[in-house]
Amino acid sequence: MSAPYECGYASGMSSEQSSGLIAIVDDDISVQSALQDLIESDGLSTVCFGSAEEFLAAGAEQKAGCLIADIRMPGMSGFELQAKLKVNRCRIPIVFITAHGDARMRIQAMRDGAVEFLTKPFDNAVLLETVHAAVEDYSKTLRLGKSNQ
Repeated sequence: MSAPYECGYASGMSSEQSSGLIAIVDDDISVQSALQDLIESDGLSTVCFGSAEEFLAAGAEQKAGCLIADIRMPGMSGFELQAKLKVNRCRIPIVFITAHGDARMRIQAMRDGAVEFLTKPFDNAVLLETVHAAVEDYSKTLRLGKSNQ
């Protein structure tokens, strides 16, 4: 097993390359498609995964600048994915979306580092604003990390 790494660095990608891709993890293909259309219509690139396991197997945490993930999915949940990324010292910004959210879940997600927790149906403008801000902040973090190496 390899040592934990700082996401965005292990792949040798620059901060600009790493931050331009939005990963979508949701087991509902219609949600994936709608999110992909929305985000790409706003000028960002996306890649979709039907499960947290597919996302991890693809190494997408090393390439994406923001992760949009459902909470409840078969197999690994969104919270479990967040915990796995945290153990691997991956600071990719996570925006959680769920149809089954409550205040306790929101507090848990935000306490563990999520940048936002949106309940379906959510305001598209809020999602886009959140994603753009997360990508910008993550890109700055990667640039600062590179300059400190």
